[in-house]
Amino acid sequence: MVPFLRILGIETSCDETAAAVVERDAEGHSNVLSDVVLSQLDEHSAYGGVVPEIAARAHVEALDELIEEALKRANVSLNDVDAIAATSGPGLIGGLLVGLMTGKAIARAAGKPLYAINHLEGHALTARLTDGLSFPYLMLLVSGGHTQLILVRGVGQYERWGTTIDDALGEAFDKTAKLLGLPYPGGPAVERMAQAGNPDRFDFPRPLVGEARLDFSFSGLKTAVRQAAQDIAPLSDQDVADICASFQKAVSRTLKDRIGRGLQRFKTEFSATFAATGEKPALVVAGGVAANLELRGTLQALCDKNGFRFVAPPLRLCTDNAVMIAWAGLERMATGAAPDALDVQPRSRWPLDSNAETLIGFGKRGAKA
Repeated sequence: MVPFLRILGIETSCDETAAAVVERDAEGHSNVLSDVVLSQLDEHSAYGGVVPEIAARAHVEALDELIEEALKRANVSLNDVDAIAATSGPGLIGGLLVGLMTGKAIARAAGKPLYAINHLEGHALTARLTDGLSFPYLMLLVSGGHTQLILVRGVGQYERWGTTIDDALGEAFDKTAKLLGLPYPGGPAVERMAQAGNPDRFDFPRPLVGEARLDFSFSGLKTAVRQAAQDIAPLSDQDVADICASFQKAVSRTLKDRIGRGLQRFKTEFSATFAATGEKPALVVAGGVAANLELRGTLQALCDKNGFRFVAPPLRLCTDNAVMIAWAGLERMATGAAPDALDVQPRSRWPLDSNAETLIGFGKRGAKA
């Protein structure tokens, strides 16, 4: 039987500095003792996006205090934790260096094992922390850097079924917002404006809809938005709202087609497994874009139609946080995985599925995930 475990988690992959203390009991149940996140939104908003150098400096200034605060809120000391888990990639290399080096230093000083965590694995396993899901399940990861459909077979066992061949969905939201003069971050701004808009005014393209492959593409949609805005410039507030609503509708319909095909494949491959257990198969949505309520509604309806359980972790656990990093470390410990050596290096690109082929559009270095 797996023993009771407690981990300190550290997350610094992009523009949130975070620390958390999480427990896992012998039955696999979780207990979040503390969850501290410091957003860098104000530091980056003037630039319309994350500036890597500013992000790294902010992590340096804040991380030590956040770790102290996380331990204090959890009412534990370093002696009371069993291991340290720190994000090692993918992400901005400067931020990763800050968090991983801090994790190494604490592990060395306190004599604790270190687990270098793939940020995407943190997202992939969060639903097990919040909802106790059993393997396998399907995950849609939608964020500023990633749009992927992933089969989660088990801890460390991932198959990428689909990915974006150009822009990530979060990137498309941010660029659309910037084009329309909306504030950063773009996703919430576009969603707010869309509430007052007419989603049928512009007939934007739904890239790859109808194709058997499960990949995504948002570059053409982004270009169509730019062209529509240029054609009717100068834009009134209602024009902006209508563009946002039409853009969001196109995204929603695209996801409905892409994910719908993924659900059918999952049912085909795992029908016997779920017939034997009597459980419903599950679709998990994770990442910052998962906070969009219209997209959640579309995916919920799609799951209801196909007999799937729809699992969306609380909004605070969809964006970057250290709880998911700590939990991923706990899951690895529970499988008996060995800790990482203290010379482990951060990785700006770290695919969950190392066997997945690089798609056109990612450059010579390959896909980020």
